[in-house]
Amino acid sequence: MNTHTTYPWEAPASGAAAALALQLEMCVPTLETARLSLRPIRLTDFDTFFAILSSERAVFMEGPFDRDEAWSEFTQCVSGWMLRGVGYFTILKRDTGAILGFVGLGMEFGDQEHELGYFLTAEAEGKGYATEAAEAVRDFGLGQQELPSLVSYVDLPNTQSAAVAERLGAKRDAQAEAKFAEPVQVWRHQLEAYA
Repeated sequence: MNTHTTYPWEAPASGAAAALALQLEMCVPTLETARLSLRPIRLTDFDTFFAILSSERAVFMEGPFDRDEAWSEFTQCVSGWMLRGVGYFTILKRDTGAILGFVGLGMEFGDQEHELGYFLTAEAEGKGYATEAAEAVRDFGLGQQELPSLVSYVDLPNTQSAAVAERLGAKRDAQAEAKFAEPVQVWRHQLEAYA
């Protein structure tokens, strides 16, 4: 049950601003897989986004986050589309429309390369959704968007995220890992057709 008060910046736009927001959303592609639909993130997705980032599930993402910190992360996931031509998608189960989590391509402050990131709700884990969604986004980024490179940054104890990267065919990059002050795994992705 949602018991918080929606802050004004979390409320959907109205009038001409809402129409423009919809036009901009329509410029972002929707990707389809066998079981999933990956669509642009909407303001109405923030409660699910915050639920993930405010939980212990976010410990490998420098969390858990408070609401303001989660909002900052949320806006970064969306702004990449305007600034870099890539960003994050909301993962929906095609048969029910349920939100399962988020997947996308980002370039945050301090990143050396585009990152393929993914985080799901607790209920969605263990069913292969992260791998299925990340594969579609990897192929979109390296294929259609022609990114020069793509990595996933994974905290050492995050074995589940590392397993997803490995299932995608990514390989650890020791040279890239050596550039970081803190220990981190750098998983390098390439298009499956060229693996």
